[in-house]
Amino acid sequence: MYGRRASQLLGELAAAETGQLTVYNSDTFDQVIKECNEHNVQLQSLFRKMEEQNLDIQTTRNEDYFGAVIHHLSLARNKRCLMAYMYNRAETIQSLRWKIGKKLPQEIQEKLSFSEGEYFKNHSAAIDSYMSELDLDLTVDMIPPKDPYIQIRVLDDIGEVSLGDLEISLTRHSVHFLRRTDAEQFISQGLMEEFLG
Repeated sequence: MYGRRASQLLGELAAAETGQLTVYNSDTFDQVIKECNEHNVQLQSLFRKMEEQNLDIQTTRNEDYFGAVIHHLSLARNKRCLMAYMYNRAETIQSLRWKIGKKLPQEIQEKLSFSEGEYFKNHSAAIDSYMSELDLDLTVDMIPPKDPYIQIRVLDDIGEVSLGDLEISLTRHSVHFLRRTDAEQFISQGLMEEFLG
């Protein structure tokens, strides 16, 4: 049945949690592309047949015309499904840059196709270039903070770090009061956590 494979791709998107990636389904994607090519071949064949019979494609309503309509609509539907699949994955990949940072964990990288991996790298490079031109880190404080300073607990030995005009030793289990912008990079890497106690 036409369009079944393409709808499987969209079913995968619907079944996944919001903001989560499933493994890129290259087999089904390639099968849908192959089906699109077959529809295109059939469509062109029907058009040639109608032209050979000197029938006006715009006004003739015979079995070849209706067959061509079915192939055209199936082709258009498959293309829409492929575009929706790729668009939703691209949106999720873009959001990962803001949530996780420049380096994706291995378990997420394994879910990407090669071109999606390149897309993430290029998107990340564009954000970095824009931030360097502005001299502003846009990845800090996605939600505006109430206080620019937070109390943090160091989860792993980081060592001596220069934070602005301050030299500080960040040893495991130590608690510090730092500017949120200085702490965010370590928090996102899992090296420290906000201390609420």
